[in-house]
Amino acid sequence: MQDIHTGKCLCGAVRFETRGALREVIACHCSQCRRQTGLYYAATNVADDRLTVEGAENVTWYRASDDAARGFCRTCGSALFWKADGRTDTSIMAGSFDQPTDLKIGVHIFCADKGDFYEINDGAPQFAASSN
Repeated sequence: MQDIHTGKCLCGAVRFETRGALREVIACHCSQCRRQTGLYYAATNVADDRLTVEGAENVTWYRASDDAARGFCRTCGSALFWKADGRTDTSIMAGSFDQPTDLKIGVHIFCADKGDFYEINDGAPQFAASSN
């Protein structure tokens, strides 16, 4: 049986479905992710050919860097996607999935840039910058 996960933005204008296993969650603590979400960006990813988006016309893509774009619902503002240029996969915010997800945080990245108002103490590996 194929793993199918569904999710949506806060208002429901954007809905998505993924097929197949999802990668563990990467928690990014960089300043861009913190500013977009208020805490940190927790995302899994899926190959583009295993992702279906309903209401894609309601997704606005913002280029926060020269390397990637961030997709969010233009109606409610929910952060949903992160897409690196030239890649054939899309990162999806873990919190936008319908439960149960069975997702777990696997690693924390850009911890040197994390907010000063919280601690990371879940036991997952932490990297000052990227994990690559």
